[in-house]
Amino acid sequence: MELTPYLDSLRRDLAAAAAPGGPEVTRAAELLTGSLEASARLALLEALSDAAAEITTHLSHTSVEIRLRGRDADIVVAESMPMPPAPPPPPMPPLPPGEPDTGDISRITLRLPEPLKQAVERAAQAEGISVNSWLVRAIGSAVQNPGEPPFASSHVRYGRRLTGFAQA
Repeated sequence: MELTPYLDSLRRDLAAAAAPGGPEVTRAAELLTGSLEASARLALLEALSDAAAEITTHLSHTSVEIRLRGRDADIVVAESMPMPPAPPPPPMPPLPPGEPDTGDISRITLRLPEPLKQAVERAAQAEGISVNSWLVRAIGSAVQNPGEPPFASSHVRYGRRLTGFAQA
């Protein structure tokens, strides 16, 4: 999108407004116009970006982006595949027999070697759940089924990605 015609229109309007003030006011308006061009261009780009973001929020599988190319803006409309609904998280394993579920929550401190902590964080992130939820499930599964391997997950989390670039 060529922004120059809009800036030229602004320049003409300012010159027309300054003309009745005489040559000195007209010259001052010309100087101001040169100084304001960069600010006006930035304001137009910001308004376009805000409009694109607003439009995108009202579209389900389409996004509108403003990409800068030199001193001008390109408007890009991108359609995306609809995201399948995320499956619900697996249910918590039941408590061991004879343990009543009182709803009480206890806090403990768990010290893990850094590589194991990072592996737990990656596993929880891959399932789209918190580290705490992942650990509760893992411990519950281990207590419920001693000697069996820990649960395997097929949970996949889908997200939206925002990319872009700026060029001066």
